[in-house]
Formats: sequence, C-alpha cells, structure tokens
Amino acid sequence: MSNLHNRRSALGLMAGAATLAMPHVARAQTIEVVAHYSMPPIFKEAQETLAEAFNKKSDKVKVTYVNPTPTYEDGAQLILRQATTGGLPDVSFQGLNRLRLFSERGIAANLKPFLEREGDVKKLGYSDPLLGLGFHGGVQCGLAFATSNPISYLNADLLKRVGQNAAEFPTNWDDVIKLSARINALGDGNEGMFFRWPGDDWMFSALLYGHGGRMLTVDETKVAFDGPEGLAALKLLDRMVKEGKMPNFGASATATADLQAFGAGKLGTMFRTTAQVRQVSGMVGRNFELKTTTLPVIDPVKGRLPTGGAGVMLTAKDPARQAAAWEFMKFASSAEGTSIMARNTGYVPCNQLAIDDPGYLGEFYRANPLFQAATRQVHLMIPWYAFPGQNSVRVTQIMVDNLARIAEQKASPEEVLRDMAREVGRLIPRA
Repeated sequence: MSNLHNRRSALGLMAGAATLAMPHVARAQTIEVVAHYSMPPIFKEAQETLAEAFNKKSDKVKVTYVNPTPTYEDGAQLILRQATTGGLPDVSFQGLNRLRLFSERGIAANLKPFLEREGDVKKLGYSDPLLGLGFHGGVQCGLAFATSNPISYLNADLLKRVGQNAAEFPTNWDDVIKLSARINALGDGNEGMFFRWPGDDWMFSALLYGHGGRMLTVDETKVAFDGPEGLAALKLLDRMVKEGKMPNFGASATATADLQAFGAGKLGTMFRTTAQVRQVSGMVGRNFELKTTTLPVIDPVKGRLPTGGAGVMLTAKDPARQAAAWEFMKFASSAEGTSIMARNTGYVPCNQLAIDDPGYLGEFYRANPLFQAATRQVHLMIPWYAFPGQNSVRVTQIMVDNLARIAEQKASPEEVLRDMAREVGRLIPRA
C-alpha cells in the first residue's frame, strides 16, 4: 500500500507538473498581436469587448492594446512618428480619412493578398462599397471598422420648455437656429445649440457636402470648397453663432464642454457624430429625456453627409506577425466583430452581413431607438475626404484654425474662406 501510494503521489506530482507546464508551452506557440486605437471615451468598451471575444475564440493569436490616443489626429501623428523611430504596433485603427496618407507613405500594408486567400470575400460581408472606404491609389490599405454620420442630440425637456416637441424637431437649419435662440432666452445658463466644428474638417464637410460642395477639384490639383457651397457653409456656421447664440466651447479636438453642458441639461441641441450615442446616453442618465434624430437637411437633392469613423490597417512587417494580425483584423471587421462595435458605441456597422441579417443587430435597434438616427441617413453618406500628399494633417489643422475665427467672431465668412483656400491651396500636391 505504501509503494502504491508513493507511485500515485509521484504520478500526481508529474501530472501536476505537466499541467503547470502546459500554459508555458501554449504561450510559446501563441503570437501576441499589438493593436492601437484612438478615442477611448468612445471606443474603450467596444475594443475591450472585441479583444475579449477574439481571445476566447483564438488559441494561436492573442491581441493586446497599447498607447490608446485621445483623437484620430493624435493617433495619426503617433503612427507617423513610430514609422520613423520604431515601435509600430501590428495593427492600428485610424480615421478613414487618414488611410490614404498611410498608404502613400508605405506604412499600411496592402491587404489584397490576404483578401484573395480568403476566396469569395462577399461571403465574409465585405461588399464593394465597404471595401472602397479603405481603397486608395490601387491599394487596399484598410478595412472599414466603424462608420458614422452626424446626427442631432436633443434635450426633450428643454425643448418642451420653449414649446417644441422633440418628435417634431425642425428639419431645416433656419428653424433650428430660431429654436436655439428661444432656448438661449430662457437664461439661467441654458444654451440653445452647439454644432461640433472643432477637432478636424469632418463637421465642416457636413455643411459643405450638405450644400452639394466638394473639398478639391476632381483632379485634386485645386481647392473646390472656395465656391458658393463653401461660402454658404461658413455663413451657416456664422448664423449659428450670431442668430442661434451658439457658445464657443473651444477649438481643441478633445474639448468636452458641450458634452458636459448637454449631460447637465443646460444645452438644448447638440450636433455630433452618432458614434457617441452610448457615451452621451451614459452622461445624461436620468437627468432628462434624451432623443436623437437625423441632421437637418440643407439641399434635399444634392446634399450629402460625410462618412466618419475608423478603418483598421496592417502595420506589421514580419510575415508571421502579419498573418496573425490579419486574423484579428478579420474578426474585428466580421459580422460578429462589427456588431460588438455597434452595440457599444453608436457607429453604423461595417459588415454587410451585420447590416442585412436581422439576427445580428435587428433586435438591438428595435430595443434601442437612440441608435437608429444614423441608419436613416446611410443613403446620404459619401467618403470622408482624404487630402492627398504629405501635408494632409497640416491641412486639417489649418481648416480648424480658420473655423475657430468664425466661432470667436474674429473674421467674416468671406475672409475665412479666402484665407483657408489660400493656405490649403499651398499644401496640396500640384501633380
């Protein structure tokens, strides 16, 4: 009995040692993919849920995040620096308007060979329009991950105080501006509206495209926003300030004064990306009745809206790491992955299967009407313009700085349009 007991004990110890050793073996065979993303207030919950779901499914590839950046612009600058100094992640989620820049600089890998190895990509939910959001200069430099358009956030209680039913919110900017002035007249720190112009050129493009305009000429050699559509867009922004009494909540891309005012019940209407529905809903809580609706229409025939959001690009150089990173990218842009993203943000899903199959998000949209506004504007969406050449980040900052002059009432729309067109014109490639 004693010898048998000793043998069992020895076997037990050996089994225990083997069990303890197995995770080390598994870890040695696992490739850790390092990923980067921006805007944690919007994406943190979605990205962490996505990574958790992927890591549960995958036994050979695990994903971890590093250096989340506050804004898309910060994220672009980080990757540009790391491409020179070293330390690039394997995967980076970037603003859709920056994928072109990374493609032209050779930082984003061409995904065409990876897609070809998958066979019929439409069966994976990659439709041609969705692939087109990450296709520049003959290179599939990214996959669309999250798309958005600008929507209207409404404080139904504050609107009611000035006799406006949120369900009948104005569909044109003239009436919105008048409504804003009425809310502002309530006093007690109440503000009528805020149109989120700081940070980048996206919300300005919503006004420009809404008038039927475009950023550059078709051949991309000249500025095109300096025409009547661009002037009309700037005049509308000017009217928001003058007539609508819109406050200047700061030009910083990370400024959140409007969000804080809205969450506290002191801002009647706010025009921002649909991506923040989840965030705004959490800030509002039970302070007041929150409603969302589509953006007021400018030109019902020619008007369009910019497609904001993020695409995921491959920055790994080693073939083995590229293959591992592709597995994560494929999951992130799958019907399951994009559904996780949509539920946790407010972005529109970027996989055709998730869009078409009600089994993914149908019940979610029925149960969460705040998320529906953006889906009613999908037919108006056109790509977020990606400026060509090496100066695209500088171009964006020039536009933001000039828009600030209107918000601060330091220049007229005509002066701003003239200066902005001249400065941007100097930075775009001539050939």
